[in-house]
Amino acid sequence: MPTSASPTRKMAAIGAVIALVVAVIAVAVAVGKAVEGSRDSGTGTPEAAASVESKDESAQQKLFDDLARQTSRRQDGDPLAIGKKDAPVVLVEYADYQCSYCGKFTRETQPELVKKFVDAGTLRIEFRNFPVFGAPSERAARASWAAGRQGKFWELHHTLYAETRKGDALAEDKLVEMARESGVPDIEKFRTDLKSADAERALKKDQQEGYQLGVQSTPSFLVNGRPVMGAQPTGVFLQAVEDAAARAKATAKGTEAGK
Repeated sequence: MPTSASPTRKMAAIGAVIALVVAVIAVAVAVGKAVEGSRDSGTGTPEAAASVESKDESAQQKLFDDLARQTSRRQDGDPLAIGKKDAPVVLVEYADYQCSYCGKFTRETQPELVKKFVDAGTLRIEFRNFPVFGAPSERAARASWAAGRQGKFWELHHTLYAETRKGDALAEDKLVEMARESGVPDIEKFRTDLKSADAERALKKDQQEGYQLGVQSTPSFLVNGRPVMGAQPTGVFLQAVEDAAARAKATAKGTEAGK
């Protein structure tokens, strides 16, 4: 049986995929401009250009599929995930607890995704702590992980994002108050876990993954490996999940037909 790749090799592969995705997107943009130019001037062969563009789109989709396999953890009992482990679509979110747009996604868009797709078994959401605004963000990230150790990650997650919190609002004593409010049963364990080496390692793992992907701001998302960057309307995410689900269904049918 094949053995699992080491974390270093896995991250190197992710970096290579991202580099290729960027290259393919650049080619697609160049082709698109060439097609527009040929149509405007009345010269050239649009049909041939469209064929090239179609091949580029196919290659790009393969890269997104590879990226999805690399980044979707699909771990049993992952406290930072909701949805079936084998859901056809996985949305990976990289976010910071001081990020107002991350809070907007959590309050406004995520409930819609859960209602329409997670509850139906179509979508799995996996959260990644990606603090970019300094020590308060890192402390909040460790706190959310610590709450997850007691099965209360999502409760504290929603409390943290109920409003935009910055700086001293994310001091340790404030985080303890929010943990208590969120139903974390053992507060002393929460305090210990928040400051533990395990919390630091978990945080660094998520950060490293994001940096290897080229994430530079929050929120950033992957929907079955396809990037959705920044604060987007809910409709953008609904459409992205529907499209990914349709592609997954078509792929499954093609695989079944080929047996």
